[in-house]
Amino acid sequence: MTDTVLAVPLEAPGQEQNNRPQNTLRDSVKDTMDAYLKQLDGHSTGQLYQMFLQEVETPLLETVMTYVRGNQSKAAELLGINRGTLRKKLKMYGLHQ
Repeated sequence: MTDTVLAVPLEAPGQEQNNRPQNTLRDSVKDTMDAYLKQLDGHSTGQLYQMFLQEVETPLLETVMTYVRGNQSKAAELLGINRGTLRKKLKMYGLHQ
């Protein structure tokens, strides 16, 4: 199921594609991580996984909360997580309302 979600093109519904190649979420993440690691030039950042999660999770939560107009129950359902977990993450990232 995850592969299907990650393969969704980053185009708004009904938006013209103008014959450009479709870019998936997976492709975008991979390209961004490749560029980031190139910039490191062999240096270690430590905590890369945690940093990545924070960088991805924050806009994910912001976008979903906007989409559901602040309804935490709907957001938790859409994300497939417990409402308590959602509240914890919103607070952790300073997104609680």
